[in-house]
Amino acid sequence: MSKAQTNNTHLIDCNEAEHAAAILALFNDAIVHSTALYDYHPRPPESMKHWFAKKQAQHCPVIGIVDDQGKLLAFASWGAFRDYPANKYTIEHSVYVHKDHRRQGLAKKLMDELIIRARAAGKHVLVGVIDADNGGSIALHEQLGFTHAGTLAQIGFKFGHWLNAAFYQLILDTPDQPIDG
Repeated sequence: MSKAQTNNTHLIDCNEAEHAAAILALFNDAIVHSTALYDYHPRPPESMKHWFAKKQAQHCPVIGIVDDQGKLLAFASWGAFRDYPANKYTIEHSVYVHKDHRRQGLAKKLMDELIIRARAAGKHVLVGVIDADNGGSIALHEQLGFTHAGTLAQIGFKFGHWLNAAFYQLILDTPDQPIDG
């Protein structure tokens, strides 16, 4: 298990048994109160079994930040970006922070760790798909060196208005020797 202590918080590798309920709560809060997820209805608890199984099968990290009592404050992961063989070096990441712990640098710590792990895994491009009105997430991505790769206008409809998805990407210097196939 990866652990790094920073200001009474610890970076961890999440697992289903200990963290599924807290991750689900973060997902459902984002669904109900934000445009971070373009879902309409909260996810049921049984959805986490499939979610963790898919992450494990695709060798995708699920990292979190917990406090000294072990409460999950934030988590991040990645998954396939377009599930085609030629896209194997490109990943789409996501970060969720509990509403009471935003603007404390947790998302940056998680993103820094995702970038380290992406390099170690030989990935080449990280993609963040961000609701275009989410200025905080856009600013964080730009701070980390991501560049705006385009915006898809009006691709979602939630809370009575059209949503625009901004694509941000970070191109890494890995893998050393990419291969076809």
